Amino acid sequence: MEFEQLKDKILTLFREDQEFRYAIAGLLGWEEILRRLDRHEEELSRLSRETAELRKETTELRREMTKLRQDMMEGFQLVHRQLSALGARWGIMTEEAFREGLRGLLEKELGLKVERWAKSDEGGVVFGYPGQVEVDVAVGRADVYSFKRKAEFYEKVEGKKPSRLLMVTPYAEEEALRAAKHLGVEIYTRV
Repeated sequence: MEFEQLKDKILTLFREDQEFRYAIAGLLGWEEILRRLDRHEEELSRLSRETAELRKETTELRREMTKLRQDMMEGFQLVHRQLSALGARWGIMTEEAFREGLRGLLEKELGLKVERWAKSDEGGVVFGYPGQVEVDVAVGRADVYSFKRKAEFYEKVEGKKPSRLLMVTPYAEEEALRAAKHLGVEIYTRV
Protein backbone atom coordinates (compact mmCIF):
# COMPACT_ATOMS: atom_id res chain seq x y z
CA MET A 1 0.00 0.00 0.00
CA GLU A 2 1.35 3.43 -0.87
CA PHE A 3 1.97 6.07 1.77
CA GLU A 4 -0.97 8.27 0.67
CA GLN A 5 -3.36 5.32 0.71
CA LEU A 6 -2.10 4.31 4.15
CA LYS A 7 -2.46 7.87 5.39
CA ASP A 8 -6.05 8.08 4.04
CA LYS A 9 -6.90 4.74 5.65
CA ILE A 10 -5.50 5.87 9.02
CA LEU A 11 -7.41 9.18 8.86
CA THR A 12 -10.61 7.33 7.98
CA LEU A 13 -10.13 4.93 10.89
CA PHE A 14 -9.32 7.85 13.16
CA ARG A 15 -12.59 9.59 12.22
CA GLU A 16 -14.78 6.50 12.27
CA ASP A 17 -13.30 4.19 14.94
CA GLN A 18 -13.25 5.48 18.53
CA GLU A 19 -10.96 2.69 19.81
CA PHE A 20 -8.44 3.43 17.09
CA ARG A 21 -8.57 7.11 18.01
CA TYR A 22 -7.80 6.33 21.64
CA ALA A 23 -4.96 4.00 20.66
CA ILE A 24 -3.35 6.62 18.42
CA ALA A 25 -3.93 9.30 21.03
CA GLY A 26 -1.92 7.25 23.45
CA LEU A 27 0.95 6.92 20.96
CA LEU A 28 1.19 10.49 19.71
CA GLY A 29 -0.35 12.43 22.45
CA TRP A 30 -3.89 13.64 22.45
CA GLU A 31 -3.12 17.31 21.86
CA GLU A 32 -0.98 16.66 18.78
CA ILE A 33 -3.69 14.53 17.20
CA LEU A 34 -6.42 17.08 17.89
CA ARG A 35 -4.24 19.85 16.48
CA ARG A 36 -3.64 17.84 13.27
CA LEU A 37 -7.31 16.91 13.04
CA ASP A 38 -8.33 20.54 13.45
CA ARG A 39 -5.86 21.59 10.76
CA HIS A 40 -7.29 19.00 8.34
CA GLU A 41 -10.87 19.98 9.17
CA GLU A 42 -10.06 23.65 8.61
CA GLU A 43 -8.47 22.80 5.27
CA LEU A 44 -11.50 20.70 4.25
CA SER A 45 -13.84 23.49 5.34
CA ARG A 46 -11.85 26.06 3.34
CA LEU A 47 -11.85 23.81 0.26
CA SER A 48 -15.58 23.22 0.66
CA ARG A 49 -16.24 27.00 0.82
CA GLU A 50 -14.03 27.61 -2.22
CA THR A 51 -15.77 24.82 -4.14
CA ALA A 52 -19.19 26.27 -3.31
CA GLU A 53 -18.00 29.73 -4.41
CA LEU A 54 -16.64 28.30 -7.66
CA ARG A 55 -19.95 26.55 -8.29
CA LYS A 56 -21.82 29.83 -7.79
CA GLU A 57 -19.40 31.68 -10.09
CA THR A 58 -19.65 28.94 -12.73
CA THR A 59 -23.46 29.02 -12.58
CA GLU A 60 -23.44 32.81 -12.91
CA LEU A 61 -20.94 32.64 -15.77
CA ARG A 62 -23.14 30.11 -17.59
CA ARG A 63 -26.15 32.38 -17.08
CA GLU A 64 -24.24 35.38 -18.42
CA MET A 65 -22.94 33.40 -21.41
CA THR A 66 -26.46 32.23 -22.26
CA LYS A 67 -27.74 35.82 -22.03
CA LEU A 68 -24.83 37.06 -24.15
CA ARG A 69 -25.52 34.38 -26.75
CA GLN A 70 -29.21 35.37 -26.83
CA ASP A 71 -28.34 39.08 -27.07
CA MET A 72 -25.88 38.36 -29.89
CA MET A 73 -28.45 36.31 -31.81
CA GLU A 74 -31.05 39.05 -31.38
CA GLY A 75 -28.49 41.61 -32.53
CA PHE A 76 -27.55 39.53 -35.57
CA GLN A 77 -31.22 39.06 -36.43
CA LEU A 78 -31.85 42.80 -36.10
CA VAL A 79 -28.87 43.63 -38.33
CA HIS A 80 -30.02 41.01 -40.84
CA ARG A 81 -33.56 42.44 -40.89
CA GLN A 82 -32.24 45.99 -41.29
CA LEU A 83 -29.85 44.98 -44.09
CA SER A 84 -32.61 43.02 -45.81
CA ALA A 85 -34.97 45.97 -45.53
CA LEU A 86 -32.32 48.35 -46.83
CA GLY A 87 -31.46 45.98 -49.69
CA ALA A 88 -35.12 45.54 -50.55
CA ARG A 89 -35.70 49.27 -50.41
CA TRP A 90 -32.65 49.98 -52.57
CA GLY A 91 -33.71 47.26 -55.01
CA ILE A 92 -37.22 48.66 -55.27
CA MET A 93 -35.94 52.21 -55.71
CA THR A 94 -33.40 51.09 -58.32
CA GLU A 95 -35.99 49.00 -60.17
CA GLU A 96 -38.48 51.89 -60.14
CA ALA A 97 -35.86 54.36 -61.38
CA PHE A 98 -34.84 51.95 -64.14
CA ARG A 99 -38.48 51.29 -65.09
CA GLU A 100 -39.28 55.02 -65.23
CA GLY A 101 -36.16 55.76 -67.26
CA LEU A 102 -36.98 53.01 -69.73
CA ARG A 103 -40.62 54.16 -69.88
CA GLY A 104 -39.55 57.72 -70.66
CA LEU A 105 -37.14 56.62 -73.35
CA LEU A 106 -39.54 54.24 -75.08
CA GLU A 107 -42.62 56.45 -74.86
CA LYS A 108 -41.05 59.80 -75.72
CA GLU A 109 -38.39 58.73 -78.17
CA LEU A 110 -40.00 55.74 -79.87
CA GLY A 111 -43.70 56.42 -79.31
CA LEU A 112 -44.28 53.02 -77.68
CA LYS A 113 -46.68 52.43 -74.82
CA VAL A 114 -45.08 51.04 -71.63
CA GLU A 115 -47.26 49.89 -68.78
CA ARG A 116 -46.89 47.81 -65.67
CA TRP A 117 -49.14 44.83 -66.01
CA ALA A 118 -50.29 42.58 -63.16
CA LYS A 119 -53.24 40.18 -63.10
CA SER A 120 -54.49 37.29 -61.02
CA ASP A 121 -53.96 33.91 -62.69
CA GLU A 122 -56.66 31.78 -61.06
CA GLY A 123 -56.17 28.92 -63.54
CA GLY A 124 -52.45 28.54 -62.82
CA VAL A 125 -51.47 29.07 -66.48
CA VAL A 126 -48.12 30.74 -65.74
CA PHE A 127 -46.82 29.03 -62.59
CA GLY A 128 -48.88 25.84 -62.56
CA TYR A 129 -50.91 27.08 -59.60
CA PRO A 130 -53.07 30.19 -58.96
CA GLY A 131 -51.13 33.36 -58.27
CA GLN A 132 -50.44 36.99 -59.11
CA VAL A 133 -48.72 37.47 -62.49
CA GLU A 134 -46.65 40.52 -63.33
CA VAL A 135 -43.79 41.15 -65.67
CA ASP A 136 -40.66 41.82 -63.65
CA VAL A 137 -36.91 41.22 -63.36
CA ALA A 138 -35.44 38.19 -65.16
CA VAL A 139 -31.95 36.70 -65.42
CA GLY A 140 -32.13 32.94 -65.98
CA ARG A 141 -33.49 30.47 -68.52
CA ALA A 142 -36.48 29.72 -66.30
CA ASP A 143 -37.22 33.46 -66.20
CA VAL A 144 -37.37 33.56 -70.01
CA TYR A 145 -39.84 30.65 -70.13
CA SER A 146 -41.87 32.30 -67.37
CA PHE A 147 -41.85 35.57 -69.32
CA LYS A 148 -43.11 33.75 -72.42
CA ARG A 149 -45.94 32.12 -70.40
CA LYS A 150 -46.79 35.55 -68.98
CA ALA A 151 -47.02 36.95 -72.52
CA GLU A 152 -49.33 34.08 -73.50
CA PHE A 153 -51.42 34.73 -70.38
CA TYR A 154 -51.55 38.46 -71.26
CA GLU A 155 -52.79 37.60 -74.76
CA LYS A 156 -55.48 35.32 -73.30
CA VAL A 157 -56.66 37.86 -70.69
CA GLU A 158 -56.43 41.03 -72.79
CA GLY A 159 -57.40 39.46 -76.13
CA LYS A 160 -54.45 40.98 -77.95
CA LYS A 161 -50.98 39.75 -78.74
CA PRO A 162 -47.99 41.92 -77.76
CA SER A 163 -46.21 43.22 -80.85
CA ARG A 164 -42.79 42.38 -79.41
CA LEU A 165 -41.48 40.57 -76.35
CA LEU A 166 -38.56 42.52 -74.89
CA MET A 167 -36.56 41.80 -71.76
CA VAL A 168 -34.08 44.28 -70.31
CA THR A 169 -31.73 42.97 -67.64
CA PRO A 170 -28.25 43.83 -66.37
CA TYR A 171 -27.32 40.13 -66.56
CA ALA A 172 -28.57 37.11 -68.49
CA GLU A 173 -27.15 33.59 -68.45
CA GLU A 174 -26.06 31.99 -71.75
CA GLU A 175 -28.89 29.47 -71.45
CA ALA A 176 -31.34 32.34 -70.98
CA LEU A 177 -30.09 33.97 -74.18
CA ARG A 178 -30.48 30.68 -76.10
CA ALA A 179 -33.98 30.12 -74.68
CA ALA A 180 -34.97 33.69 -75.58
CA LYS A 181 -33.82 33.23 -79.17
CA HIS A 182 -35.77 29.95 -79.39
CA LEU A 183 -38.93 31.57 -77.97
CA GLY A 184 -38.74 34.80 -79.98
CA VAL A 185 -37.97 36.98 -76.98
CA GLU A 186 -35.52 39.89 -77.44
CA ILE A 187 -33.12 40.35 -74.54
CA TYR A 188 -31.20 43.56 -74.03
CA THR A 189 -28.33 43.16 -71.61
CA ARG A 190 -24.70 44.11 -71.22
CA VAL A 191 -22.46 41.68 -73.05
